Amino acid sequence: MAGTLSKEQRQKRIQDIIARDSVSTQGELVERLQAEGIRVTQATVSRDINELRLVRLPVGKGRHRYALAQTAGHVGAQEELARLFQNFVHDIDRGENMLVIRTADGHATGVALVLDRVRRDDIIGTLAGEDTIFVVARTTADAENIMEEFHALMLG
Repeated sequence: MAGTLSKEQRQKRIQDIIARDSVSTQGELVERLQAEGIRVTQATVSRDINELRLVRLPVGKGRHRYALAQTAGHVGAQEELARLFQNFVHDIDRGENMLVIRTADGHATGVALVLDRVRRDDIIGTLAGEDTIFVVARTTADAENIMEEFHALMLG
């Protein structure tokens, strides 16, 4: 499988590579594809990453890996959320119906992604930066309950 592939074939190879190996940067992905004899530029890989909706998930010690942004089942996402809260969440604060979750540097996006996958009716939405997640709860009472639940997740 050498040379230039169709976009669909190339994107399938990318999916296979990230399912098999831990790839944390676009450059690594370009190198893996080129090692298989596939001619590709970083700009092309960047577009493929966006089209495939790949996300960078934290794997610990400041490292990340690309993964498909699939909607996981509620139970799987809830288990993943518990693991992420125990490993990466440092603090949770609340004001009325809004929560601010502080994470280790670079982990807010991964935690927020899994939080969004749970698809809760009591959470209107999330917004993540590098180390902070802003969560808007539907009501003040919801925010109180969510904060208690998240503290429990944090403590294990």
